[in-house]
Amino acid sequence: MSERKPYPSDLSDERWALIEPVITAWKAAHPSVSGHQGRYAMREIVNAILYQGRTGCQWDFLPHDLPPRRAVYYYFAKWRDDGTDQTIHDLLRWQTREKRGRLADPSLVVLDTQSQHVAAGVPSDTTGRDAGKKVPGRKRGLAVDVLGLVIAVVVLAASAHDNAVGIALLDRVSTQADTVRTALVDQGFKNTVVAHGALLGIDVQIVERNPADKGFVPQPKRWVVEQTYGTLALHRRLVRDYEHRPASSESRVYWAMSDVMARRLTGTSTPTWRGA
Repeated sequence: MSERKPYPSDLSDERWALIEPVITAWKAAHPSVSGHQGRYAMREIVNAILYQGRTGCQWDFLPHDLPPRRAVYYYFAKWRDDGTDQTIHDLLRWQTREKRGRLADPSLVVLDTQSQHVAAGVPSDTTGRDAGKKVPGRKRGLAVDVLGLVIAVVVLAASAHDNAVGIALLDRVSTQADTVRTALVDQGFKNTVVAHGALLGIDVQIVERNPADKGFVPQPKRWVVEQTYGTLALHRRLVRDYEHRPASSESRVYWAMSDVMARRLTGTSTPTWRGA
């Protein structure tokens, strides 16, 4: 393939070097039956995933100078289903925490949920209506550390109570970062989540809102999860839920945060929407 003009979302050599060992190991573990190495460079496949996540374009609207949708989706789905996307994400998270002088895994996480509208065509059996926020669609739950890095993500129908999201998040946190001993949540989570956390050895603390506060007031330590939601909003594919499968929605979060962390590790900034 001839040299193409780069997109702002493309991996730099430095950022690709952080991801490439995982992709190369995956490729070696999944050889083609025919021995064919594949028509498209793995770096270009990842560039296409990042381009779509950043711009929010439909599969059929991927630029012609990137690999075609069938090839890109093949790898996106494979890496989603076997956890390669999360492996890349977690390795970058450990490196980012260590660069900030912290242990690889945290002892404290912050949980929160966000209800989102879905695009036309998203299966109705994976969506619902958030009665409190009056939002039809899906509910994304995040567990983040004190740096705002994602430890776990869960996507359910918006009709799911925050308790259901909180329990699912705690289950994933306990298996993915068994060092966690404390979880901070807001008043949308109830004693059911507190009790479930106790079973897992996690002290769930409900942070009460000051009744005198008017409007949005950042809560100590809990504000980092709001910052993470804002960071994810820079990736347009995450502003609305376009994915047919909730697992794909979760994968988009891992890819977006992997992009963010790779940029932080190499000292490059995430482009904003200004001028877009």
